[in-house]
Amino acid sequence: MIENEFMKLQQAELKNLIEKHASKEGGSSTAVPCLRFFCATAPSEFLHTLYEPSLCIIAQGSKAVGLGEEMFSYDKDKYLIASVHLPARVQIQDASVEKPYVSLQLTFSMDQILEILKECNDDKVISTQQPECGLYFGDNSLLLLEPILRLVRLLENPKDIGILAPMITREILYRIVQDKGGAIIRQFAKNGSLAQRIAKAITMIKNDLAEPLRIEILAQEAQMSASSFHYHFKRVTTMSPLQFQKSLRLQEARRLLMVEEMEASNAAFQVGYESPSQFSREYARLFGLPPIRDVKRIRESFASA
Repeated sequence: MIENEFMKLQQAELKNLIEKHASKEGGSSTAVPCLRFFCATAPSEFLHTLYEPSLCIIAQGSKAVGLGEEMFSYDKDKYLIASVHLPARVQIQDASVEKPYVSLQLTFSMDQILEILKECNDDKVISTQQPECGLYFGDNSLLLLEPILRLVRLLENPKDIGILAPMITREILYRIVQDKGGAIIRQFAKNGSLAQRIAKAITMIKNDLAEPLRIEILAQEAQMSASSFHYHFKRVTTMSPLQFQKSLRLQEARRLLMVEEMEASNAAFQVGYESPSQFSREYARLFGLPPIRDVKRIRESFASA
């Protein structure tokens, strides 16, 4: 009972600090490297995003996350770990002006996780274990919230960030590795594991987005047969390699249209489409509208906001 009350106090302080240092709406970076805040004063439609390896904590409100055909929900009692880059759909469900949605994201690398495992002398053999989904939801605890709160408190004393932020971040990652879901994140960090080989394939697809998908080459790099590669890839991402690449391509094209103000045909070519009509069809299938109308709708919604 006392522990629950203390957790509520920590969550309340975390919410207040994020609101103090974040933008009123949307995402905002902070002076702490790799730490971002998010706030929203109303529920949202499903938005498309690309998770990178990161820890996500909600201080107030709730969110739904769609990955492939799977759907998950979480709130301040849970945390989310993304172990690899994953295209997903997110929807803020519980938010209002009086009680805004408030959350943070701390990105990290698998090298940081691997370094912690080495220091812990973690020699567990996991190379043959079946890889798990790249998203994991764990239970929040005092052991995790306490260092997260200390990391956010550094924004009150910026001169301490350079020295203390790396140490506190390591402590947070250590707590994640030691938690119930630690076995999953270990898989993606350990050299030679099935999960780590799939993670490398994901990076190859992401880095060569405009190139045709060569399953045989990816499978060879992952030291698997094509059928085995396809099976394990879907276990990690909930998508086939082709669906995964298509989602990444269309999200990057949308970014090019919005941020770079690129023409639709040029954006299509930039991400690997040879047929503008096919690009337009697949874009509308994912985002609900053809490229030009989708960008116009987004800009009008920003202008009205």
